[in-house]
Amino acid sequence: MARLRLQVQRIGPHFRTVVLTGEAGSGKELAARTLHRLSQGAAGPFVPCHSGETSSDGYDAKAAASSADMDRMVKMAQGGTLFFDGISEMPVETQAHLLRVLRRQDGSQAGLAASQKMDVRMIASTREDLRVLASAGRFLQELYQRLAMVEIVLPPLRDRSEDIPQLAMCFLARLGLEFGKSVEGIAEDAMKRLEAHPWPGNVRELENALRQGVQKCEGRVLEAGDLPVLAEESAMADSLGTARLQDVVEQHVLRVLKSCAGNKLRAAELLGISRSTLYRMLEARSYAGGATMFGKNAREERYTR
Repeated sequence: MARLRLQVQRIGPHFRTVVLTGEAGSGKELAARTLHRLSQGAAGPFVPCHSGETSSDGYDAKAAASSADMDRMVKMAQGGTLFFDGISEMPVETQAHLLRVLRRQDGSQAGLAASQKMDVRMIASTREDLRVLASAGRFLQELYQRLAMVEIVLPPLRDRSEDIPQLAMCFLARLGLEFGKSVEGIAEDAMKRLEAHPWPGNVRELENALRQGVQKCEGRVLEAGDLPVLAEESAMADSLGTARLQDVVEQHVLRVLKSCAGNKLRAAELLGISRSTLYRMLEARSYAGGATMFGKNAREERYTR
């Protein structure tokens, strides 16, 4: 993470386009906002566009934004930064319009007047490798080349568990102020459970767990019993020994879903992942021959909530 911080500090003052790659909850938007603060357009606006955000009925409203909407957001970000969150889920038609915008920005579009050029820095985040998507024809190759002048990979929290104590204390200080509580520390057994957990939802899931813990905590030190779900997971991890991480994560997801009585939206919020990510995990388990849940196959359950 120290190397990542140095990379962001070095790139910040000079970038025009950046691609941030990492799992859900790994801190891509935080990195994007940091890049903006360090950029030459720091005094300008930071305009987020959540490309993969879906409405309650499953319609990908923001990813399907019209060309006029795209132009409006670019104008809003004039002199600042436009952040495309989840750009891998952007429809090809919208990708094509964004490509035309980038051509306008660097003046490579034929017949473009100087007054039409845009002064906008663009950051795109993705959970998938855009190079692979471009090779498969699911993402425009030229758009990838223009966006990925700089690529930054954010590692998942399970690959940097040594960061958990510092992150936890940072969240604890902020959440204590938020809830008006003087929670000043984390008990040793509680910290061990935090460090042992695989955190499939990454930093966002860690923050959510601590948020619930601070709400429940009645003293000045966060105890293991204040943390949600993790006590059971710690015992399970001990019994599994050398079980595959995939199996541990799967069992955790299923237990959280069961604790929410099958409510996928609530389970996704607790896990710190999007509902579409939870659907994909359940579908992968179903197609792999996993057990049914709550009396329904996971593929059938998808359409009931």
